[in-house]
Amino acid sequence: MDAFLPSSQDVQQLLFGNAPQLLTMLMLIGGSSFFSASEAALFYLRAPDVRSMQEGNRGQRTAAALLDDPDRLLSAVLFWNLIVNMLYFALAVQVSMFLERKTDWGATGAIFFGSAALMSLIFFSEMIPKSVAVLSAKQFASFISFPLAFAVRLVDPVMPVLRMATELSRRVLWPNFKAEPHLEISDLERAIELSTGDANLVDQEKAALRNIILLSDIQVDEWMRPRNQFQTFYPPVSRSDLGGAVPPGGYMLVGDPVTHEVTSALHLENAATLPENEIESLAKEVVYVPWCSSVADVLQRMRSGRYEVAAIINEYGETIGVVTQEDVLDTVFDYLPSRSKLLMDQKPIHNLGPQKWLIAGVTSLRHLARYLGQELPASKNVTVAGVLQEQLGRLVQEGDVCHWGPFRLIVLEVPHRGHMLIEMHLVSDTRREPTP
Repeated sequence: MDAFLPSSQDVQQLLFGNAPQLLTMLMLIGGSSFFSASEAALFYLRAPDVRSMQEGNRGQRTAAALLDDPDRLLSAVLFWNLIVNMLYFALAVQVSMFLERKTDWGATGAIFFGSAALMSLIFFSEMIPKSVAVLSAKQFASFISFPLAFAVRLVDPVMPVLRMATELSRRVLWPNFKAEPHLEISDLERAIELSTGDANLVDQEKAALRNIILLSDIQVDEWMRPRNQFQTFYPPVSRSDLGGAVPPGGYMLVGDPVTHEVTSALHLENAATLPENEIESLAKEVVYVPWCSSVADVLQRMRSGRYEVAAIINEYGETIGVVTQEDVLDTVFDYLPSRSKLLMDQKPIHNLGPQKWLIAGVTSLRHLARYLGQELPASKNVTVAGVLQEQLGRLVQEGDVCHWGPFRLIVLEVPHRGHMLIEMHLVSDTRREPTP
């Protein structure tokens, strides 16, 4: 047993004869733990955390900027970790050879030291740093952002070489590798069926997933609340201006007194208290998006910029409508077949019989004219809901009836959020053959 225990002379030779190597190995463990913990903390951050850090202190903004190009960040971290670990093991081999040749430990000592060096690297450079970093990822990311940003910049000159090497290795090792195609709705529906046995829950989850995917196929001008369907307030706004009621949609829209364009919005339903005057000071800016954008793109812009309301503008820069996050999300996740199915199945017009249709208020006049195969009466609005508002001269209510050219429009449903349903009758037939 004593033959395997190190003598005091061997210990002194190990410590004093290899002091520079051992100290350097400790420093390299520290460097490796820094990069490992940085990788874990930054990539553990959720999207809301990153968005809040973009408006935080300098360290948080730097960390968020690093995540703007995750491939660059990950390549740099892996590059430095590789360099550090290679140097560490080179020194570990040197010390092991010293133990084998110049101490009584021999090969046993070399194997023991090499194993201890490997386990130290695993525990102190990988497991412990990453476990600690994810416990307070946001604070840690802000703390390490400056030295990590400097390390990433040092790698930038060789980044093209690294990316080329990655691409070449992929082509050599996996020549037939192809990117996975986008998931189809049927794939998601099958996954839901296998994950739960509740039939009602399956139907609701299928509808929500289908709706989310189809958002990219719907233009925002078909989804928005037309300009005539909401009220705009101009500064200064007092509580008396609101008339003791919450405007439709729950938002107070504030406009510019000169241009009359919507500039900001305040979600009154979420406001705990309101001042007597200058309520517009609490409103948040809106984001402006073109009418031809998809609903999915608009929702992404709203979420990334933390906007609650988007103002839809036409080709002349004029506000023609607004859309809120609640409008989109409530319609997607509120599983009401009478409304949600109509809006999201890419069939905004349903034939109910001869000269009779069920139409979503968000249906564009272009689509309606194409479906009916005839010219529609002139209107400055782009949706059926806007036409109703124009004809009535007030906010639309359930049960309203109006005539628009050869058509009679009957309002069936006006939800608090979401979009109305309209029954349309053709009174005098001037159509060509319909083109669905």
